[in-house]
Amino acid sequence: MFRVRRPPEWGVEPVPHGLRVLRTFDLFVLWSSLGIGLLVLAAGTLLIGVGGFGFGLTLGESAIVALLGSVLGSLMLAAAAHHGSRAGVPTMVSLRPILGRRGSYIPTALNVFQLLGWATFELLVMGIAAATLTGNVFGPSTQLLFIPLFGAVVAALALGGPLAVIRAWLEKFAIWLVYASTAAIGIALIWKGPDLGLRYAPFSGTTSLLLALDLVIAMPISWWPLISDYNRFARSSKDSWVGTTAGYTIANTVFYMLGAGLMALGIASGQPNFLAVIGLLGLGAFPLLIILVDETDNAFANVYSTAVSIQNLAPKRRQLGFIVAATLIAMAGAAFLWSRGEGIGGSYEGFLFLIGGLFAPLLGVVIADSFVVRRGTYAAEEFFDGARPWRWSAFASWVPGAALYFVIVIFALPVGATLPSFALAAGLQVVFSRLESSLTRPTSAASGGDP
Repeated sequence: MFRVRRPPEWGVEPVPHGLRVLRTFDLFVLWSSLGIGLLVLAAGTLLIGVGGFGFGLTLGESAIVALLGSVLGSLMLAAAAHHGSRAGVPTMVSLRPILGRRGSYIPTALNVFQLLGWATFELLVMGIAAATLTGNVFGPSTQLLFIPLFGAVVAALALGGPLAVIRAWLEKFAIWLVYASTAAIGIALIWKGPDLGLRYAPFSGTTSLLLALDLVIAMPISWWPLISDYNRFARSSKDSWVGTTAGYTIANTVFYMLGAGLMALGIASGQPNFLAVIGLLGLGAFPLLIILVDETDNAFANVYSTAVSIQNLAPKRRQLGFIVAATLIAMAGAAFLWSRGEGIGGSYEGFLFLIGGLFAPLLGVVIADSFVVRRGTYAAEEFFDGARPWRWSAFASWVPGAALYFVIVIFALPVGATLPSFALAAGLQVVFSRLESSLTRPTSAASGGDP
């Protein structure tokens, strides 16, 4: 019988080939599990819209947007892992050849911020789900009381490490129950026969469709700054590509559609809480309970990758302290949101667009450099002491891409934001990298190497 042991702690150093054991199936399970979650359901409800938030799409439009956005976002997500997983290093370390060693510290800081934000929302929505399941057994504070309980579970998983979580937790137990409960919810929703063409909230035409597409793409893109933290354990680049793309595309599409369907049913039934709507399907509490159990792996990934990302700044420090600190900060953040009575709504939608604006154009820089400029030919020393301190070309490409994204979103321009900002940053990276190379080549040749 296969026995999983906790692997040695791998921070910024490359994972040895003996530990690169994750097959296509392993990565399919991991990324389908990370694509499944209560927060994805919550994002799906925004496609329909209610209470002044969301885009007013019909269920039919939501299905098309969910599928298209999931395919595009998952392909971008898998591409982000290409050179990092080949080198066996975490994502933030894989940025050193592209942005420079010190330059990589900026996205590292932003990544830690987004990961703590995700972990905060994860603990909050788990508390809301647990309160819903128990009928607020402890009164108005039920959500708050569950937050530290889930925080302890998440910290324990993070200390166990990725291989243990994937092979001992997901593959042997959690993912199969989640697949079954997801199928049950989907069948029950279809049985209810919702109107695919009915509109439940104000709709702004092309603007709503394209911004909704941005929202769907934002979910897989939010994972790319940590993808190599896990795919560095992949057996091969093919395993990384296929497992990631297939797993996340299917899960993200299904859960965005389920979230939209639950919201449509909730509006028709006078129930605005999409979690409570699951109870209207006649399935009891079991499906929500199973999804809640699986939600812990999403929060695990955010806490674990917070620790790994910080090690890009402090490579000699151990992960234990960072994991404990990240968990405590996320618990405090979830408690703060609970105290304000915000729940999942406008703050969550704004958070998703903030993540998209910061990381979609940076992903354009990474993919352009990895597949066009350098074509993956990074020397091993470029991930460590051989990296330049800064690469101005990357920042000259990233900043205009981010600016374009936020201009489009803030002014609600009917062109979408993710793909134009991604394309602008990628194109600029190709141009500026070649300019940078032409300017530095004589100096490099004279000195015998990179500065």
